[in-house]
Amino acid sequence: MANNNFRDAIISFIHENAKPVDKFSHQPRLYALTRLIGAGEACDDDVVFAAVWLHDLGVFVGHRPEDPDALARWDCVAYAVQQAPRILADLGFPKEKIPAAVEAIRTHQSNAEPASIEAAIVRDADILEQLGATAVLRTTCKIGRDTRFKTFPDALRALRQQLESLPAQLRLVRSRELAVPRVEILRQFLEAAEAEGAAAERGVHAA
Repeated sequence: MANNNFRDAIISFIHENAKPVDKFSHQPRLYALTRLIGAGEACDDDVVFAAVWLHDLGVFVGHRPEDPDALARWDCVAYAVQQAPRILADLGFPKEKIPAAVEAIRTHQSNAEPASIEAAIVRDADILEQLGATAVLRTTCKIGRDTRFKTFPDALRALRQQLESLPAQLRLVRSRELAVPRVEILRQFLEAAEAEGAAAERGVHAA
């Protein structure tokens, strides 16, 4: 496969493997964010692209375990790191860039320490996806189907934790700028959800 076709090949591969189907929308949004964050930065966009599209391979149905106990112990990042080199090579990605893409995948979560500009861009973009209206949609759609989110309060607690902990972990100036409206949107949503929940609770007790 010619190298100049690897981007379309990677997108097609993820489109086929991203299950449930809503898992696919994260990648194009994330890549769009990396373009905003990385504008003006001296970085290899091929590396960023590959990392963005393959970083969540281990969370897809068919790639992750389905047994709840096994899933609770599952290391989705380690799985993606293990699988990505072969997949990228098979899809025509430049072989000399594979280690950098894999390293960006390895450090894409907020608790990791990126060692390259490409990895920092990917990590910051993934953090931004956990803030704002997108974060609300991504979290609430998992209620009832993800063992972490059995109820609405579970989702609200997770969103509150993201709001309180993630903005300070952004590395790049542009990322922090992009975070400002997202933080405000998420804050307003949580305040409204918590106020409505409190009102319902008062109504139950009053009755």
